[in-house]
Amino acid sequence: MLPGRMGPTNCASSAPPVFTRNLHINPSERVNCSRTLGANQRVVRHRQDRRMKTAQAYRRQYGFRAISVMPTNLYGPNDNYDLTSSHVLPALIRKFHEAKIAGSSMATVWGTGEPRREFLHVDDLADAIVFLMLTYDDEEIINIGTGEDLTIRELSRIVKEVSGFEGEVFFDAAMPDGTPRKLLDVSRLFSLGWRPRISLRAGMNKPINGTCSLS
Repeated sequence: MLPGRMGPTNCASSAPPVFTRNLHINPSERVNCSRTLGANQRVVRHRQDRRMKTAQAYRRQYGFRAISVMPTNLYGPNDNYDLTSSHVLPALIRKFHEAKIAGSSMATVWGTGEPRREFLHVDDLADAIVFLMLTYDDEEIINIGTGEDLTIRELSRIVKEVSGFEGEVFFDAAMPDGTPRKLLDVSRLFSLGWRPRISLRAGMNKPINGTCSLS
């Protein structure tokens, strides 16, 4: 089992889900349609591609039953809540949690709130991997996700409600939005019979209510 972590990158919020067959045929992706991915991201992508190709080669030459999976954006226990290096969901969880504890009247979120993201709880990822080990036997990479996305504005509203923060939310449009949309096509996985079990709201309850996990 070789999980890949290349994030799908599109240059339009209306872009379709990313299909696994298109992962390695496109030219260098662009973030905000204005600059190419950083050199370190390209190195990571190359390493991930090499692992996936290795799994395919072992399967073809030796009959080794290796499969490669592509998870979407993950969240859950032991996430990274450092505001300087975390991803959007744990960053929002920490911001709203700390704003509530401090009694702030406003919490600031970077960007316009319009980009769209898909999120999967790590427990659902583990469940999907076990499911695939028992039911999937093919060299084709398979996506793991929910098949649904939402805007950062909608996500912020949910985090605010779950955290209990009662102040205002300010979207700072002067700050970067990031990639307009990240959504994986999960039709192959769903056709096998798997579905995620943990809703976004339920998945957020534990880290928000466990303040020690935010330190």
